[in-house]
Amino acid sequence: MKVALLHDHLNQIGGAEKVLFSFHNIFPEAPIYTLVHDADKTKNYFSHLNIKTSFIQKLPGGKSHFKWYLPWMPAAVENFDLSEYDLVLSDCSALIKGVVTSSKTLHICYCHTPTRYLWSDTHSYINDLNSSKLVKMLLPIYLKKLRVWDRLASERVDKYIANSHFVQKRIEKYYRRSSMVIHPPVDISQFEIADGYDDYYLVVSRLRPYKKVDLVISAFNKLKIPLKIIGTGEEEAKLKKMAEPNIEFLGPLPDNQVRKYYSRCKAFINPQEEDFGITPVEAMASGRPVIAFRAGGALESVEENKTGVFFNEQSWEELADTVLRFKPDDYNPAEIREHAQKFDIKQFESRIKDFVDHSWQEFKS
Repeated sequence: MKVALLHDHLNQIGGAEKVLFSFHNIFPEAPIYTLVHDADKTKNYFSHLNIKTSFIQKLPGGKSHFKWYLPWMPAAVENFDLSEYDLVLSDCSALIKGVVTSSKTLHICYCHTPTRYLWSDTHSYINDLNSSKLVKMLLPIYLKKLRVWDRLASERVDKYIANSHFVQKRIEKYYRRSSMVIHPPVDISQFEIADGYDDYYLVVSRLRPYKKVDLVISAFNKLKIPLKIIGTGEEEAKLKKMAEPNIEFLGPLPDNQVRKYYSRCKAFINPQEEDFGITPVEAMASGRPVIAFRAGGALESVEENKTGVFFNEQSWEELADTVLRFKPDDYNPAEIREHAQKFDIKQFESRIKDFVDHSWQEFKS
């Protein structure tokens, strides 16, 4: 079976990119088709692989400012010639699922979410843009057209896998398609339980508006309790400006250092609504409890009062109250880590293989 892997754009390292690397483990000979690849931003994580980029890669600012070329992305996606492949496996949270395949090709899409800025988050996406009033006025007109393309493109997929039950409902709502749920992978073997914990809470996140790190900062500004933040993003300067001295920004760190901070924190803070959310599972793999907003994928990964606790309102007051009442010694690190094992990479890859094999047999019959 000749296989191609697809990914929206390789310009960061997050949960979706870790899923892609698992796909590469399963199909090591498969090339990766993507709109753009920025090796600097991905720390050369994928540079040794066979990556095929779209024409956007060669346009001025194509790598660093690929969002400029949003109007050209559907054409770039459809321009990929995948006629030689038996199986196309797309790892998608945006537009890459819209590739055109031949009648002999099975297209399976692992969907992290129906395109956020077209469906569930379209209004907040426009409001949060750091753009002129003219752009904000004209953008909805184009997004309406792109939404029509995205809906039609979703029909080109033969089989969907959702990364959570939360996303499964979105796929059904926006695309009117059924899907199988296979949660994303975490390599549990890379994480360890530490001998005790230190006096700080932890956030590991890209610093973007929907991640709600500002909410955590507001809470800890009032609490005066140590908070460490790992990650970077477009909101970094704004967040640093609002933070009190008890909050430390560590920037982007190597994986081995991130794991050490996971293992020594009092608890991991997850303030956002995620499609699934890899970082809470990584914290639990380190034996540390999670304080999470009661929404999205956290409801599928965190077991209340065993591996963490939820706060019900997405406000700094509610989070601060939850932190004040939180008692880290009520949680057993070994039990937390055991719970995280259900999301281990080996189980993920086994389930993906089984799904692909079954779908291929069904497709060819």
